[in-house]
Amino acid sequence: MAARVKKTYRGLNPEMVYDEVRDLLARHGLDATAAQLQTYSIQSGATQSRVTVSIRTADGAECGSLHVLGSAGGDVQLSLDLREELVGADAIAALQDDIDFMLGPYEVK
Repeated sequence: MAARVKKTYRGLNPEMVYDEVRDLLARHGLDATAAQLQTYSIQSGATQSRVTVSIRTADGAECGSLHVLGSAGGDVQLSLDLREELVGADAIAALQDDIDFMLGPYEVK
């Protein structure tokens, strides 16, 4: 079974969102350091950025993925998928609480 966290934030840099979530994942024993950062230009001349990364357990097993998409309008979308059988429901709940505490004030409700 997979647990999914989907959030939209306003007023944050997508790379900062990735850095914060990566550090929170590390606090829970997960590795999300092999990220791919891509930047795209759009017709208005602005740019959008995208961060994608596979999440691994301490023993190297792939247990999920993280996607962060920054729009030219200033919103950042976060999608985090974790496999409960490898991470554990308690760790996922604690991680969600940490994300909400750190980034919650910027969340678009």
